[in-house]
Amino acid sequence: MNLLDLFRKKPSAPVARERLQVLLAHERGAHGQSELLAKLQEEILQVIAKHIKVSKEQVHIKVDRADEIATLEIDVEMPDLSPLAPSRPPLASARS
Repeated sequence: MNLLDLFRKKPSAPVARERLQVLLAHERGAHGQSELLAKLQEEILQVIAKHIKVSKEQVHIKVDRADEIATLEIDVEMPDLSPLAPSRPPLASARS
């Protein structure tokens, strides 16, 4: 490697191609992620709906990616569940 090569300007075509490849890889990842999030949200909503009434707008799903870790955050706006246990009839006494 020549010392003068360090100060020589790189041709713009390879730099532009590299930037475009990075951009396309990022876009493909984001597109696949949005499909996955939509499917996850629908399945999570179905599971939650088995137990409580909740609308699609009350479930928010977010994926964060770091260097080596991806986190999935799910926020569900729960309805008021004050009477958690259904009322049960009193137990019959053993004496009767």
